[in-house]
Amino acid sequence: MRAVHSILDGTVNALRKVSITHCREFKLGALADVYSANNILNGYARCQDFYLAHKMFDDMPHRDTVSWNTMIAGHVNYGSFEGAWEILKSMKRCGFDSDGYTFGSILKGVACACRCDLGQQVHSTIVKTGYAGNVYSGSALLDMYAKCGRVEEAYVVFESLPERNSVSWNALIAGFVQVGDRKTAFWLLNCMEQEGVKFEDGTISPLLTLLDDVEFYKSVTQLHCKIIKHGLGCESTVCNATITSYSECGSIEDAERVFDAAFGNRDLVTWNSMLAAYLVHNNELVASKLFIDMQMHGFEPDIYSYTSIISAYSEVNKNHGNFYHGLVIKRGLEKSEPISNALIARYLKSNKNSMEEALRIFESMESKDRVSWNSILTGFSQIGLNEDALKLFGHMRFSGVEIDHYALSAVLRSCSDLATLQLGQQVHALTHKSGFQSNEFVASSLIFMYTKCGIIEDARKSFEETPRDSTITWNSIIFGYAQHGQGYVALDLFFQMKKEKVKLDHITFVAVLTACSHMGLVEQGSKFLKSMESNYGITPRMEHYACAVDLYGRAGRLDEAKALIEAMPFKPDAMVLKTLLGACRACGNIELAAQIAGHLLDLEPEEHCTYVLLSDMYGHLKRWDEKASVKRLMRERGVRKVPGWSWIEVKNEVFSFKAEDRSHPYCEEIYFVLGVLMEEIRWMLLLI
Repeated sequence: MRAVHSILDGTVNALRKVSITHCREFKLGALADVYSANNILNGYARCQDFYLAHKMFDDMPHRDTVSWNTMIAGHVNYGSFEGAWEILKSMKRCGFDSDGYTFGSILKGVACACRCDLGQQVHSTIVKTGYAGNVYSGSALLDMYAKCGRVEEAYVVFESLPERNSVSWNALIAGFVQVGDRKTAFWLLNCMEQEGVKFEDGTISPLLTLLDDVEFYKSVTQLHCKIIKHGLGCESTVCNATITSYSECGSIEDAERVFDAAFGNRDLVTWNSMLAAYLVHNNELVASKLFIDMQMHGFEPDIYSYTSIISAYSEVNKNHGNFYHGLVIKRGLEKSEPISNALIARYLKSNKNSMEEALRIFESMESKDRVSWNSILTGFSQIGLNEDALKLFGHMRFSGVEIDHYALSAVLRSCSDLATLQLGQQVHALTHKSGFQSNEFVASSLIFMYTKCGIIEDARKSFEETPRDSTITWNSIIFGYAQHGQGYVALDLFFQMKKEKVKLDHITFVAVLTACSHMGLVEQGSKFLKSMESNYGITPRMEHYACAVDLYGRAGRLDEAKALIEAMPFKPDAMVLKTLLGACRACGNIELAAQIAGHLLDLEPEEHCTYVLLSDMYGHLKRWDEKASVKRLMRERGVRKVPGWSWIEVKNEVFSFKAEDRSHPYCEEIYFVLGVLMEEIRWMLLLI
């Protein structure tokens, strides 16, 4: 805040000085001199007082190109491209010719506004007026095309420049970085080095952002060597980008070394970069210490610092998370939208019981952005409060909040869980209206929704409407066919996915193993599991073993399922054990079931499913003493069976009910109709 006040004080003092000079020159009658008038005009523009600047400009008895350029540059620097463009048009109407500085300023505004269409008009004027060879105009033109993502045009301009300096090289490299063309960006770096052009921080920093995966670790070390060779290691922007790049390439140790070497040259971004690196690598305790250290070294955390540290904490470190929430309140930052959003996200990922706290923060926010609404909507959807999710989505639309792909994905998931086909179809229509039907996340949610509602044909249509390069949508449709018992179609899609060179991931193999399990393709499923790492470079996870256990269990091959669990490279979790327990129930193996249930009751003593499953098995075998023991253990531990719910959608309204439920206001009429139907069924059975 002190820095902001000092800037404001400086601006006020500068404006006062310009006003005094203006009064003195007016009194002396010197404003007729265009040079003096331009200096005052430039002063007002720099202070961003455009009321006085325009008044001064309108009152000038004589204007030259510098006067117009000053006004154009002032508006561009203020961020008012529309104002700058209008002044340029007036300049032309008044018969003044543009020069290199005119083109440089207006192209800067075009780049910031990303108005490539207007930039092309300026380009035509540059060629027409003979300024194509002007270094200042050419560099601005190159920068404009690069920032607008038109790298081919940028390269053509670059090739035609009579003189290339570090600014033009940096602009071209940054353009290719922006479009993600890693190969060309690094080729340009080598060309720049061969031509003997000096590297700058603006050369290296953008390139480091492209090196964001383990496979690029060697490239980061090579680029780091160039940084040291050219003496750029102390440049804060380069240092910060190097820390982030090492972190994203999996080496927290190298990131630490860069951070330690920057002692004395660190800025707030350096601390935030290292903080983010620790949090990405789940070093929450070290991140906490760094958060304290940065304040001891005189750096006040900013919004990015708080959002990073808050977002990292879950239920495992609940006390730490509460500490930072308290610190936010103490510093008076609870009104900040990004920080409130981070707090909401932190509570939502803690556990179901934290939903109330997340809602409290949401409701206390004076202004809410899309992130705020989407966070709560996703929270409702993820923890199964689907009716609340649908109501909130309605409020979002009524409040005029822009609906994006996150909101659509979340509400479609809720429609899936409730199997509300009509409402899901309405949301589908909204995705078309909003232009999000080809978004991979929305398409995946649509596939999932239609699959859950039993309409696999519409799920396939949604898949066909999306680009064929998305792993997410391929996985969803394979899952859909697998769950519908069409395992052969699912496997055909897998081989087609492989043929089209779509990247396979661990979820792909969960879908494939599920398909094999549902179709009883034991040998083929077993081959997939064994070949995952050797043929596809994907290490089997817990969920893959759970699918394989289900595969063997459905085929009645319990010994192989048990042997697979014993051969796993890690201890089985509850998901794997529950799968094996279900297989034991299907095969009637009560001895193994009791053994597995014992492990599960130690892992999840409050989970009712294990008790119920074991109790039912004992009852089926008429082993009443064991059944009574399980029931007694449930009572002693306070575990209750969660009743199953059903629901029906009538006229866009969802009605939920359970067995013998009488909470509905029309329950008497409902049970009367049910009685009539049951009577008709009995008569039909007698007639058969």
